[in-house]
Amino acid sequence: MMTDNLGLVAHAKDDVRVDALPEPAPGADEAVVEIAYGGICGSDLHYWLHGAAGQSILREPMLLGHEIVGTVLTAAADGTGPAAGARVAVHPATPIDDGSTPFPADRPNLSPAGTYLGSAARMPHTAGAFARRVALPARMLRAIPDGLDLRLAALAEPAAVAWHGVGQAGDVAGRRVLVIGTGPIGALAIAVARHHGAAEVVATDLHEHPRALAERLGARALDATDADAIAGVHADVVIESSGTVPGLAAAISGARRGGTVVMLGLQRAGDIAVPMASAITRELTLVGSFRFNDEIDDVLGALADGSLDAAAVISHELPIEDGLEALAVARDASVSSKVLLTFAATTDTGAVR
Repeated sequence: MMTDNLGLVAHAKDDVRVDALPEPAPGADEAVVEIAYGGICGSDLHYWLHGAAGQSILREPMLLGHEIVGTVLTAAADGTGPAAGARVAVHPATPIDDGSTPFPADRPNLSPAGTYLGSAARMPHTAGAFARRVALPARMLRAIPDGLDLRLAALAEPAAVAWHGVGQAGDVAGRRVLVIGTGPIGALAIAVARHHGAAEVVATDLHEHPRALAERLGARALDATDADAIAGVHADVVIESSGTVPGLAAAISGARRGGTVVMLGLQRAGDIAVPMASAITRELTLVGSFRFNDEIDDVLGALADGSLDAAAVISHELPIEDGLEALAVARDASVSSKVLLTFAATTDTGAVR
């Protein structure tokens, strides 16, 4: 190869390095993919800052990254999946049934032993894909529609999380939607709610930058500290995407009587204080949302035809060589939204530079 196979590897808390990695050695059902863009997720930041993402504790060095797009260099030897030269997005989940814990067959995201790229939930850890070249199961690869550039397609995985979350509320067409927290997932939830025909979208955040982004995406923005304004929204549907205890309390206060609150942001482990009396006496429906199933296919189609207007969510692009700087930028929600790593190994058509 003309370039070193650089990757962003978490070794321990406060110890993430840009390492030169071995070239991928694919199994029969794996394709070698040349990564073009990778979006930094909150879980990547948690592994860097805390050495853990929730209950997933880093116990060995792990390649980060699960929001990736690229071009197939070598197709899977068993003949499955896209051919060499295909531009692909990646569905990073592997559903696994543990044989004893029941879950709905039509909701593989709830499989009890499932794995996810770039996750320390299990040993050995599931390596991510923030590298110039990686081997990935062919079944994870989704063809990117013609006309959709790789940069915008890099939003497919987080937008699928938002699409699944909005879908947990049912049909939002003609309804008022409140989004609590306008980080990247919250911003994408705004875009998805508008795509789905919401009559009005209101969004909150602590910082001016994400509030301005919310307005660019077509929402009315509120300061997250303005409790009276939030309580006065009376939203039919609330998407709690901050993953904070105050955010969940705000979501409950901002819902109308009989409304629905989708808990999309992942709360910290353990017990938290929640105003349940208000949820009970106002007959709110509280529903969880975890990752996604096949919504990534709908997202790719909507990004390609322009009906999902999400390009403004991308705020920064930095090369893999500056991976540590990219993490620092992504950490600062007051200045950034979705930060993309660029791997500079291919053009958008798949030709090697």
